[in-house]
Amino acid sequence: MADRTGPRRTGLGALLRDKAPFLRWSTIRFALGGRSVLRTGQVGDGREEAVRQHVLDTATPGDPDSVLAAIDDFARNRSILMNVGDEKGLLLDAAVRRAKPLLALELGAYCGYSAVRTGRLLPPRGRLVSVEASAANAAIATDVIAHAGLADRVEVVVGKIGDGGATMRRLAVDHGFASSAVDFVFLDHLKTAYLPDLLALLTVNWLHPGSIVVADNVRIPGAPRYLRYMRGQEGKTWRTVEHRTHVEYQSLLHDLVLESEYLG
Repeated sequence: MADRTGPRRTGLGALLRDKAPFLRWSTIRFALGGRSVLRTGQVGDGREEAVRQHVLDTATPGDPDSVLAAIDDFARNRSILMNVGDEKGLLLDAAVRRAKPLLALELGAYCGYSAVRTGRLLPPRGRLVSVEASAANAAIATDVIAHAGLADRVEVVVGKIGDGGATMRRLAVDHGFASSAVDFVFLDHLKTAYLPDLLALLTVNWLHPGSIVVADNVRIPGAPRYLRYMRGQEGKTWRTVEHRTHVEYQSLLHDLVLESEYLG
C-alpha cells in the first residue's frame, strides 16, 4: 500500500511527502474516501489495518515511543493517517504534562496514536478513556495500545457522546466519570461534534476549574463553531492559547490547535 509517488529516497519523493502531501496517492485516495470516513471512520483502502500490522511487525513491544515512531513512519512514507501527528503531538505532550491528569478523556481514538502519546505521560495513578465511534478502529487502537504496554492505564470505549446519553452513562458507571473528575480532554473526532460534546461534558459537571481541553484540526478540516465559542468565552469561562501549527505530516498547510483551561 505504498504511495505511488516514486522512490522514497528521491528529492521529488521528499518534496511530495513534506511540502506537497496532497499530491501523494494516499492523500488523493483519502480525499476520495471522504464518504467512507464519515460513514465508517476509515478511509476504505485498508490503511488502518495496515498501520496496526506495521506497529506489531516493527515496533518494540512495551515501548510507547517505538510505537509512535512506527506510526509516524507509516504516515510519512506509506499512507497519510488521521491522527495528530508528530509536530502537533508535541503540543499534546506539553498539555498532558501541564495537566498531570488522573482521569483523562479522549474523543476520537482512530488507530490509537494520540492515546499512546497521552498514556505514556500519565502520572502513576492516571487513566485515559478514549471514546471511538467505529468498532473497527477501536479494535485496532486497543491492539496498538496493548503493544505499547499501556493497556493497564488506557482503555477504548466504543460509542460517542452525542448518542442520547448511552455512552456517558457507561463512562459514569463503568469508568468513574463523575462531577469534577475529568482533568484533561482531547478532541480529535468529528469536527462538528466538538462544541456540542464539550457542552455535554459541562452540563454534567465532569470538568473542574483547571481542567484542560485540547482540540486538534480547528482550522483544517475546521471547527468554526468551537473556535467562535472559545473566543467568545475568553476570560469568562475559558482561557485559551491558540497554537498555530501545520496539518499533520507536512509543512505547507497550516492548522490550529486550541488549548483551553476551564475557569469554572
